[in-house]
Formats: sequence, C-alpha cells, structure tokens
Amino acid sequence: MPRLPVIFLLITVMLDAMGIGLVIPVMPALIVDVEGGTLAQAAVWGGVLSTVFAVMQFLLSPALGNLSDAFGRRPVLLISLCVLTFDYLVMALAGSMWLLLLGRLIAGICSATPATAAAYMADLSPPERKTANFGLIGAAFGAGFVIGPLAGGALGTLGPRAPFYAAAALAALNLIFGLLVMRETVTDTIRRPFCWSRANPLSAFRAVGQLPGLVPLLTVFLLFGVALFVYPAVWAFFAQERFGWGAREIGFSLAAFGITIAVVQGGLIRVALHCLGDRGTVIYGLILNAAGLGLVATITDGRLALLLTPIAGLGAVVMPALQGIMSRIAPDNAQGELQGVLTATNALAMILSPLLMTGAFAAFTGAAAPIYLPSAPFLLAILLLIVAFVVFLRSRFAVT
Repeated sequence: MPRLPVIFLLITVMLDAMGIGLVIPVMPALIVDVEGGTLAQAAVWGGVLSTVFAVMQFLLSPALGNLSDAFGRRPVLLISLCVLTFDYLVMALAGSMWLLLLGRLIAGICSATPATAAAYMADLSPPERKTANFGLIGAAFGAGFVIGPLAGGALGTLGPRAPFYAAAALAALNLIFGLLVMRETVTDTIRRPFCWSRANPLSAFRAVGQLPGLVPLLTVFLLFGVALFVYPAVWAFFAQERFGWGAREIGFSLAAFGITIAVVQGGLIRVALHCLGDRGTVIYGLILNAAGLGLVATITDGRLALLLTPIAGLGAVVMPALQGIMSRIAPDNAQGELQGVLTATNALAMILSPLLMTGAFAAFTGAAAPIYLPSAPFLLAILLLIVAFVVFLRSRFAVT
C-alpha cells in the first residue's frame, strides 16, 4: 500500500478520535455551564446532543458513501475535515443549548470521515488483508482515544471550552496535511454513477441487504454498536456519580480503554484471526465485551475500576472482523456504499444508545428512581450483546 496516503488516513482517524476524546471529560461541565441543572439532567442533554448528531449521520451517510463511489474519496473526506474544524469552533463559542444542538446537527450532516476512511482503506487493501487493515483503522482510533482524553482532562482544568479549541486546531492541521498527500483511489474501472434512489438510508440498506448473508451481520453490527456506545454515552456521568471522579480521572480511564483498543486492533486481532478465523474472532469479542461490561456494572471502588478498565477493550476485535467479512462480500464498485451503510448503522446505534443509556442512567439515579442503580445502562448493554451473540450463531455466515 502507498505509505503517505495510509499515514494520512490513520492520522485522520486518530485525530477524529482525539477530537471525541478531548471533549468527553468536560461534556458534563459544559452542559451544566450552559444550561444549569443537575448531573442527571445534564446526562439527558448529553444524550440529546449525541442523538442529533447521529440522526443526521444516519440520514446522510449512504448519500456520502455513494458520492465517494462516484466522485472520489478525496473531496468527500477533505470537505468533512473542513466542516469538523468549524463545528468544534461553534461548540467552543456556544452560549446556549440551541447553538450546541446546531453545531452537532451540522457536524452530523457532513461527518463523512468514518465511511470514507473505511472505503479508502478497502480500496487500498487486497481481499485477504481487509480485516487486518480495518484493524489498523481501529488501532488508530484507539491511539487517538488514548491521547484525546488525557489532553481533554488536562485542558479541562483551563475550562470546559478549551478542549474544543484544541480539537478545531487539530482538525485544521490534518486538513492541510490531507491536501498535500492524499491521492484519489476511485478510478474509472470502479467508479459508479451517483444515483439518488440509492442515496437514502432505506434504499441503501435494501441494496446492500440483497448481498448474501449481510442482513444478520448488519443486525449484529447494530446490536453491538448500541451496546458499545454505552461508554461514550454515560461513562463521564457514571464515573462521576459512582466514583466521584472529575475530568482528570475520567480522561485517564478513557485513555486506558483506548490503549487496549489500539493494542488489540493494531496487533492482537491478527493473532485472533490466525487462531480463530473470522467467526471465532467475532464470538470471542462478544463474550469478552459482555465480561468487561459485567465488571464495570459491579465495581464500586474507583481505583479498582481504573485498573480493570483495559479489560473492557479486549473485545474490540468485533467491529473490524465484521467489517472485513462484509467488505469481502461486497463488490469493489460498492465499497463506498457498503461503508456508508455501515456508518449509517453505526449512526443508528448512536441514535438509540444515548437515548437508552442516558435514559436508564437518569431513571435509576434521579430523585424518583425506583431503586438506586447507576450501573443500569451497562446491564442493558450486556443483554444486547447476548442477543447479538444468538443472532450471529444463527446467521448463514456463522454456520458455514
């Protein structure tokens, strides 16, 4: 694979993760600063912000994936980075919840990075290397998730808005780098004309769903995403409520989680694929994720939680393994469409998960809670993983 474009791609994913991780430790403080109210009320607003972003990403990801199949990965990816730069500035300057909501809506509309980056990697990878190379994307995301929370926790001491300025600067620098080194991978041999009828989520899901064996795999992908997003959805609120942590401790815990993801997806996934194959790797990941969530749900000592946080990242092989399986099923001229559908599926998980998880957290920590159970979101996530496990075992791919 060409070296500089791959480096740019991995840096793009890493900086995207850094931008996410930078703001997670300060999000509760920012919402309280803008809106006021209690931590439980801030958690609900956090869920709304995440959902607004995800709804727009769900609606437009298939269109962006199809656009990248027609006009190329380069313009779609670079425009996305440009918009993200301005989005972080809007978030930094926001003085009301409505402006925060507008910033997340705009970012969701133009956030093409996940689908386009994955399609770009698929273009550069031979079939037998796709799963491992998707693991590299996951490793870059994990590395960004290490640096981001640490920096966010440190910058958070300067105020809840400082990390947003840092994220804007990082996105702008990466945009400049991409303009210099990124080459186009969509050639006339795989270029496909843009078609509006395939650009809406329902049509895109219908087209991709006609490929053999993809429907159950997409179902597992969705259920796993809803369960996995329990961490960005409620971790900052849960850790503050259960352990009394501030931005610094939350940043360190998320960094430990990110280190594990980077190690697992950058190296251990190759060992898992070699020893277990695609099917066994997915099964292994689902089981370990459920075990990690179970530990989080039962731990009451913050120091023990910090030590055991990396265990939650050991099951991070599920996403790239599923991506690799589905990418090999899809033809070369539909990689952008497939990755758009996967991004839309991921966005659907981001729509459902914050609403479910922050709702569960608020319901079991608020004044009217029937019982006090701040770990309720993690117990719900375990249930979703059990369903995903059953669906995967019963799928056509899982028994062949």
